Amino acid sequence: MGLFQKINDLFAKKQKIEKEIAILQKSCNHIKKSVKQVRERVDSSSPVIRYVCDECLIVLGYPNQQDKDNFFKE
Repeated sequence: MGLFQKINDLFAKKQKIEKEIAILQKSCNHIKKSVKQVRERVDSSSPVIRYVCDECLIVLGYPNQQDKDNFFKE
């Protein structure tokens, strides 16, 4: 198997996994959320503070200043 074919296969697997994750996250009820540090974008190493579902790990929104302050105290 050539390099091009291997890379192509890996991208196809990645796309399939990302689609499956999106389906699972969409079906989650997001009952419990926490303030966590996550990457701003997939291709970024810059961390940002966001509400994240504890079960499916989807980013849900922006915490208020008090929640940010509590996060940094921990």
